[in-house]
Amino acid sequence: MAKGNFIRFSLLIILFVTGCLLSLLFGGSKFTAIDFSGNDFIFSEIRIPKTITAILAGATLSVAGLILQVIFRNPLAGPYVLGISSGASLMVAVTILTGGAIGFFSNYYVGKTVIVLSSVSGSLLVTFLILYLAKKISSNVILLLIGLMLSQICGALQGALEYFADPNDLKSFIMWGMGSLSGTTTSDLWIFVPVSLLALGVLVFFIKPLNAFLLGQYYANNAGINYHSNRFYLILISSILTGITTAFCGPIAFVGIAVPLLSRMVFTTSDQKIHLFSCMMIGSCILLFSDVICHAFSTNGTLPVNMITTFVGAPLVIYLLFKNKQW
Repeated sequence: MAKGNFIRFSLLIILFVTGCLLSLLFGGSKFTAIDFSGNDFIFSEIRIPKTITAILAGATLSVAGLILQVIFRNPLAGPYVLGISSGASLMVAVTILTGGAIGFFSNYYVGKTVIVLSSVSGSLLVTFLILYLAKKISSNVILLLIGLMLSQICGALQGALEYFADPNDLKSFIMWGMGSLSGTTTSDLWIFVPVSLLALGVLVFFIKPLNAFLLGQYYANNAGINYHSNRFYLILISSILTGITTAFCGPIAFVGIAVPLLSRMVFTTSDQKIHLFSCMMIGSCILLFSDVICHAFSTNGTLPVNMITTFVGAPLVIYLLFKNKQW
């Protein structure tokens, strides 16, 4: 590794550790009485799961955005912009508001698994629809506009479900839809952690295809890489990463699009191995600090993490696109 990249990664590690400590120490659930047993419960059952969730959510959404930007060769591609997160949200809405998955199943893990599968299936559906349209449309701008329209369609269908839903189910779904890192329990982590780590770990074997995809389909085929099969598996992994995070945290905006752009700004290289790990680190840092900000500006509760990522991510994307006009 080049000396400059080593220094940058070292700084990212320092930021990551600092974010973890701040999230654990100041990330909500304030208490006034000196109660060591209560303190231990708050730390182990609320703050630790929330910190782990922030780390995983930041890493998964950032890497999912990186994959989509490489496949579509478009710096504006991302799970939220292309409507993939909206597709996942719609399927979760169908499951909760019409089926009440968690309520129907007495087994907690079965209910959560249904929610996760619904979220992943929704993200897969929209992703493959976008991919199919990409074969018919050469303009990336039009493709992004179609993604935005798909997002609006999913939002309209979700709104119709909310209108006719039971008030109790609707309240829980609306809270989920605001995006939160605090709703994940230690039991949820038994699903969230292994699925996320497995999907992220598998990507190590796709470094070469990701590097080849930057130069297009013909170059990938000439390099001995099966373009279609590798693209299918990468899209599947991206959808799983988006779906699993959306299932547990709700839709979180701008992380998937902003972090890969920021990674390319910090690490001026085309090596996707470096960007893969840097996106994990940068995405985790952003959500860890966002979690701290959510609690710092609200004494009676927590702000939706979606609010913070939008306020930070949207101006950052605009700035990076003006600063780096070449893909």
